[in-house]
This record gives sequence, C-alpha cells and structure tokens, in this order.
Amino acid sequence: MKKTKFFQVDAFASRPFKGNPAAVCLLNEEISAEQMQWIAAENNLAETAFVSPAEDGFNLRWFTPTVEIDLCGHATLATSHILWQENILSEEETARFHTRSGLLTASKKGEWVELDFPASVIKAAELPEGIRTGLDIHPVNVVFAKDRYLIELATPEEVASLVPDFSALKEYDALIVTSPGAISSPYDFVSRTFAPSHGIDEDSVTGSSHCALVPYYSAKLGKKQFFAYQASARGGELKLELAGDRVLIAGQAVTVISGTFTF
Repeated sequence: MKKTKFFQVDAFASRPFKGNPAAVCLLNEEISAEQMQWIAAENNLAETAFVSPAEDGFNLRWFTPTVEIDLCGHATLATSHILWQENILSEEETARFHTRSGLLTASKKGEWVELDFPASVIKAAELPEGIRTGLDIHPVNVVFAKDRYLIELATPEEVASLVPDFSALKEYDALIVTSPGAISSPYDFVSRTFAPSHGIDEDSVTGSSHCALVPYYSAKLGKKQFFAYQASARGGELKLELAGDRVLIAGQAVTVISGTFTF
C-alpha cells in the first residue's frame, strides 16, 4: 500500500470555489506514470500535479484524467502554493521545476504567485471547418500557437455566450477563444479554453493558453503588461507580462482540501 500527501487547490482564485481546481500530490517515493494516470483519473480534475524533490529544485509532471500533458499553469501555481504553505520552501525562495517544457519557476509576490513560462510562437492560420462548425463562430482573426488555435472574436459577449459542440471538437488539441476587453472593463482581454481531446471540455483558467495570448495581444495592442480574465463559469483573473521570450503569469491560490491519497 502506498500513500502520498494530497491537496486540492483553487488556482487563479482569491477565495474557494473560484478559479481552476488542481490536485497536488507530494511524492515521498517513486511511482509509475501509469499510477499517476490512475490517480489523476480518480481525482477527475482538469489537472493533477505530481511533485518530487530533485537535485536543483523539484520534478513536476501534470496529468489530466486521460493523458499526461507538456505544460500546465494552474497546477504549477497550485504546486508552488503548497510548497510554501507546507514550509517545504520559505516564502523568499523561488520554486524551480524541471518539466517536459524545461525549467519553470515560481516566485511569491505578496498574495500573488508569479510563474515564469515560455512564450508561444504565433503563426497565421486558417481555421478548420470542423472548429468553425463546432463553435458556431465568425472569427475576426485566427492564429496557431504551438499546439492550439487562438481564435479572436469581436466582443467579450460573443466569447461568453459560446455553447460549443464538444463532440465536434474532440479531434483537435486545446482551442483558445478570445476578444479584447470592453472599453468599460478593467481587463485588456478575455478568453476561454476548450480541450475535449484531453478529457476537459472547458478548462476554468488556463495558464498555458496565456503563453499564446500574451504575445498575441502584445503585438495587437503594442504593450507588454496585461490584466486578463478567463470567462469560464468559475472565472479567474491573471496579471501578465511579456518578458522577451518568456511570459510572466501571476495569480492567487487557496487550499480547499488536504489529506492522504492511499493506493
């Protein structure tokens, strides 16, 4: 019988039941990728993070209920939050994570956590008809960023009112739908992310999508700092900055469950 400390954290949220929930497992012994996938399926959250000590920081892996993924913002934020909460790191220390996307870091900035992630390269693209039909949209612009289409609509209201046909979108990787913020809004832009092919119809708040959104809006708006909102049912706010070929993603987090996972 194996046991691991387990936490559920609402990331990109300042209070419980908002933002994006992530599970964090603090591993005290090695387990297989198959066991990680079982645990992630049992949790049935958008992501479960598995963190273990490494020579210069920590090893970090992320699993959806169905697959391992290369990059996850909210589960990295959640993991950092737990490392400070459990006094594994002092609040002055930077969390260093060795991942499938290279070295990622997280720093405590008061009540916020700032992640240092790679910026995605943006390329012009044509939207596949299956996505156009599945979303029932009329895009202003479409680009491709690493593994996902980024689709700009005219208004935040169009983004918020989308009712996707997820069965029609399952053959595609994650999809970002976005628009500039309203004139009266504090947000520079809003977005939603859909990933039915990864077992996540809609992700509540998606750090990795902002690796594409930030360089996209930096080119569009001619600025480098942003305040953004992911307009899912739970919703979440992000402070963002383009720093060369990196994106700084800041959010808050709150622990809602702690215990022991036995398997």
